[in-house]
Amino acid sequence: MMMVMMVMMMMVLIVMVMVVVVVMMMVMMVMMIMMMMMTTTTSTTTTMMILLMLMVWWWW
Repeated sequence: MMMVMMVMMMMVLIVMVMVVVVVMMMVMMVMMIMMMMMTTTTSTTTTMMILLMLMVWWWW
């Protein structure tokens, strides 16, 4: 019985961590889109966007 409970706890923890990661990814994407909307002229922001995108890709 204890083993089953422990396994369940582990599963729940893993799922929670995954959900948090996905939410963070979505927030980052939204922030990037907002930045792009705000400043479409400056090239520094675009380079930052590319770097962030690459970082996100790497994390996935």
